[in-house]
Amino acid sequence: MAERQDSDRESRRILERIAHETDPAGNSFVGRTTKGVRDHVTAADADRADPIEIWGTRIGRTIGLLLTLGLMVWLVLYVIRGS
Repeated sequence: MAERQDSDRESRRILERIAHETDPAGNSFVGRTTKGVRDHVTAADADRADPIEIWGTRIGRTIGLLLTLGLMVWLVLYVIRGS
């Protein structure tokens, strides 16, 4: 019987999370995306016990973000100029 209760609790937790994530009155898509990008660049998922890993991850992700933005700007300018 305990296994069924655990399963029910897990199912309710999953359904509540889905309802929260898809609730139109909740956080906006832009807000969630911005938070996700901020957490990604600041290495929120890195091991907090290793400061070298945190800073290495932050530096690498920041360089990658800047490189991506630079390439996007270059592409737009290339397309606008026509060649």
